[in-house]
Amino acid sequence: MTAIRELLTGRAPRAGEPPGQRQRAATLAQRVLGRPSLGAVGGALAVLLFFSFYTTQFKTPSGIATWLDPSSTLGIVAVAVALLMIGGEFDLSAGVMTGSTGLCMGLLAVELQLNVWLAMLGALLFAVAVGLLNGTLVVWTRLPSFIVTLGTFFMLQGLNNGVAQLVTNTVRVDNIDAAPGYRLPFLLLGSTVTLAGARFQVAILWWIALTALGSWLLLRTRVGNWVFAVGGNPIAARGVGVPVARVKIGLFIGTAVSAWLVGMMTALRFTSVTAAQGVGLELQYIIAAVVGGCLLTGGYGSVVGTSIGALIFGMAQIGIPFAGWNSNWFDLFLGIMLLFAVLINNAVRRRYQEVTS
Repeated sequence: MTAIRELLTGRAPRAGEPPGQRQRAATLAQRVLGRPSLGAVGGALAVLLFFSFYTTQFKTPSGIATWLDPSSTLGIVAVAVALLMIGGEFDLSAGVMTGSTGLCMGLLAVELQLNVWLAMLGALLFAVAVGLLNGTLVVWTRLPSFIVTLGTFFMLQGLNNGVAQLVTNTVRVDNIDAAPGYRLPFLLLGSTVTLAGARFQVAILWWIALTALGSWLLLRTRVGNWVFAVGGNPIAARGVGVPVARVKIGLFIGTAVSAWLVGMMTALRFTSVTAAQGVGLELQYIIAAVVGGCLLTGGYGSVVGTSIGALIFGMAQIGIPFAGWNSNWFDLFLGIMLLFAVLINNAVRRRYQEVTS
């Protein structure tokens, strides 16, 4: 740690220092500062310590299970959104897609009495089609993905309300647990695991697994190199043979599929879906990715950092009411966290560039 501080403060080597010591310090500093998740780790520790000391309920097993619950469902989609942002694009339809796929599955299972597995498959095909549409429009038209997916957001929101009203005369589908074949999908996606006397949602396990998978894909595979290249400089990437169009379309499909998974989890767990479900979450996914170190310009970011950003969300969302505060303060926290994360990430990036130059 002393060597890092010396490097960051620009102190000249002390008399008698081994010749390679300063070089080793530079290498260590590069490795530390080069991690996009650095700011998210510090923020998560600060939030954890604050609420742990402020309220005793926060750090109990039941309290931990409570704030890991929203973190998991947020983190599952945020991981896919982070990959898409690293690839240089946005998806503002990811939030409403969780409701659209859940509603699709609910209508097929309840109204048409299809087996839940078939209903989930139908909802998955719908999600893949929407992701394919988003990616194809962005690639072919070269319109900003912000505009394309904003249009998709409104179309899905209108479709949810219109179809639900047409079929059920309401804006929700209930009694999904009465559909044939409900039990096994519920056990896999909507059940709980008891540990230390607390009930942890199985979604937490899915979140951890998908975070590990996304990190491996990004850092250890050729596809991950393509994602970084496409987000950093798509023209140069295309020049060296990277399939830019396929990568972008695949990332959009991945985001839609992750939203489908969360939509299934929510519908199976609560046995009902509303047409407005998921609306507004798209911004939280993006904020979690930014807090995790993703740049809005693409080409840089971390899947693990994004999951830590989602963890911060969950801790704040539950810690605020645990502390006895009005839950409306959560929105203020989101805004502060976003600005703070951008400032920290920019400062770390600048310092990293100075160290490596």
